[in-house]
Amino acid sequence: MNSIFQSIIVDTVKRKLKNKIQKITEKQLEKEISDKKIELKHTLHDIFFILFGILSASFGLKGFLLPNMFIDGGAMGISLILTEITKIPLSILIVLVNIPFLIMGFTSISRQFALRSIIAIIILAISVHFIPFPLITNDKLLIAIFGGFFLGLGIGLSIRGGSVIDGTEVLAIFFSKKTSLTIGDIILILNIIIFGFAVIVFSIEISLYAMLTYLAASKTVDFVVSGIEEYLGVTIISKKNKEIRIAIINKLGRDCTIYSGKKYIQDNKLEKEIEIEIIYTLITRLELSKLQTEIDKIDEDAFIVMHSIKDAKGGMIKKRPLH
Repeated sequence: MNSIFQSIIVDTVKRKLKNKIQKITEKQLEKEISDKKIELKHTLHDIFFILFGILSASFGLKGFLLPNMFIDGGAMGISLILTEITKIPLSILIVLVNIPFLIMGFTSISRQFALRSIIAIIILAISVHFIPFPLITNDKLLIAIFGGFFLGLGIGLSIRGGSVIDGTEVLAIFFSKKTSLTIGDIILILNIIIFGFAVIVFSIEISLYAMLTYLAASKTVDFVVSGIEEYLGVTIISKKNKEIRIAIINKLGRDCTIYSGKKYIQDNKLEKEIEIEIIYTLITRLELSKLQTEIDKIDEDAFIVMHSIKDAKGGMIKKRPLH
């Protein structure tokens, strides 16, 4: 009798455990599917920005700059100068000139960022080579301003999508970690050298217009991205603050600070006080897309406040990966 009773108990416990395990497995599967959907959504969002950026940059190059022998700064400026000297097609030089910068990207930023950038630059080269764009104007001032605008728009949108189509940003990030210079300082020094070569290869007039093109492009990039060298201070309030904190540390490699706070809400016309934890972290613009993806995986209703920080010093800021 006892053995039958024990057998019934064992069977009942086994059944309950089996049901519990099955429920846990189903929840894990649902979570994985949900995470994949969010990742796909954000990936499609980034691809749209990158492709639109490539189209804009191609239009700026072939509709304004190339037909009139104008140049820009950065890797694109180097490619345009080498095209004039060697007569090698620009589409080939865009890829060749950027390769050293993107190799740096594997170590100074991340593998994913470098791979995205390589693909974006190859697509840009194909676009410049094969897609016909009409010549818009012969007015030098309009060429410098609007050529720089569309090229800067393309660079900015690509950065928003988590890649670059001009590798000098990667070079600047690489050297900013090893020197006291900011990213902006390094890009400025590099472009002074490029414009100096433009005087020799083209003329002083073309070099001066190139500076105007660069200013138009850089200001457009600033408008689209609000500065690649700027940091973002991010404040996050969520019921799932622990999971978000772990994701920031493990997935982005960033530290974060936790504030203890109080939230006040109206409940039946009575003020109710709720203890909450507030997460604060510092990221770069290139990490914004990844941070939003990780937060959406955990809590799509999380309250997020972001503000620009011109620069930051100390801690592990310069040593952390950027994407």
